[in-house]
Amino acid sequence: MGKSSHFSGQPLYCQVINLLDKSKIHEISRKNGGERYIKHFSGYSHLTVMLYAVIMRFDSLREITASLLGESRKLRHLGINTMPRKSTLADANKRRSETIFEAIYRDLYATHRGRLCSDSRSGKTPKWMKRLQIIDSTTITLFSNLLFKGVGRHPKNGKKKGGIKVHTVIHANEGVPSDIKFTSAATNDSFMLRPGKLHKGDIVAIDRAYIDYAKFEELTHREVIYVTKMKKSLRYETLEDIMYQTPEGLMEVRMQHVVFRKTLKDGNSIIHKARIITHVDTKKRKLISLLTNDMDSDPTEIIAVYRQRWEIELLFKQMKQNFPLKYFYGESANAIKIQIWVTLVANLLLMIMQRGLTRSWSFSGLATMVRINLMYYVDFYSLFNNPGKDWEMALEAASKAPPEPSLFD
Repeated sequence: MGKSSHFSGQPLYCQVINLLDKSKIHEISRKNGGERYIKHFSGYSHLTVMLYAVIMRFDSLREITASLLGESRKLRHLGINTMPRKSTLADANKRRSETIFEAIYRDLYATHRGRLCSDSRSGKTPKWMKRLQIIDSTTITLFSNLLFKGVGRHPKNGKKKGGIKVHTVIHANEGVPSDIKFTSAATNDSFMLRPGKLHKGDIVAIDRAYIDYAKFEELTHREVIYVTKMKKSLRYETLEDIMYQTPEGLMEVRMQHVVFRKTLKDGNSIIHKARIITHVDTKKRKLISLLTNDMDSDPTEIIAVYRQRWEIELLFKQMKQNFPLKYFYGESANAIKIQIWVTLVANLLLMIMQRGLTRSWSFSGLATMVRINLMYYVDFYSLFNNPGKDWEMALEAASKAPPEPSLFD
């Protein structure tokens, strides 16, 4: 049988990590003390091994080291010159600072973010998409409550588990985190809404957890638009109330111009004017009320902006389903954060490569195929743009081959 038409001189994993700048990673590691007292297992080797483990969805250090032994002849292609033992990897996860991996992620994002942006010239993407940022958080449950204070209790056994909350900001036209902060699960989300980091003309889509009148007023002064979901407990004074109906006499949309008043502990008061847009969600069969400081835009645009917020929920789902965030390769806070940062790097690398394909892939399908072929000598773009090519060639060759002779002819 002939060689595959997708054959490449290096494993698929090499093509993934070629997006990383090796010299820059060494520099980042040195600056942050990652190469101090290190003889063999450098910061780059550490990242490469952890990326391999995360993409392959290994659950333990034993699986990682056993798999590397089986692939030992290919490790030179990856730039790994020493076989890491379980103790070496455990010690590196404990001692090498997670800030190194944070810096690597931020540098990788800054380098390749231009390849992630969706094209608004096609006419399908709204003009406001480039200006939209989405803020939300997701909680990753941990095995203990000692490292990060958890919130709530298990419904069956009543035990309280620890949890690390990943606060995330994404640009809607990119779909990957542009800013990340880690806290315990018990931390309130509102600190992540930082008006000082936003610019005139920006749009922010947030959930109810971020409602803060002082910050909303500051956003209004900075000419930044926010869109969030209303809380039922909010008190306000109605200045104007307009309702639009369908030809059948049913409510289509209701717009209220309102003012919020809040007295602070120091005696000062906050007065914030906003607009409440209430519409009918036909899928959920209920009324949805949105709060915004945009007093002029069409209600359908405000509704579309808030619906776009679901993109960040899909990102969280994507990461939890395709990468190992239920099992951790260390019990220290540093090891847990390293694994999350490496997961973010793996997610970003695959999304960058996905944008370069002409064939449409779901992220889950892409991640599965990459995992299966990770250490095979196949060309990524050839295989993923035409995965059935070898099979079609085999069928064509079989159809042209002369029939096998029979003993009974």
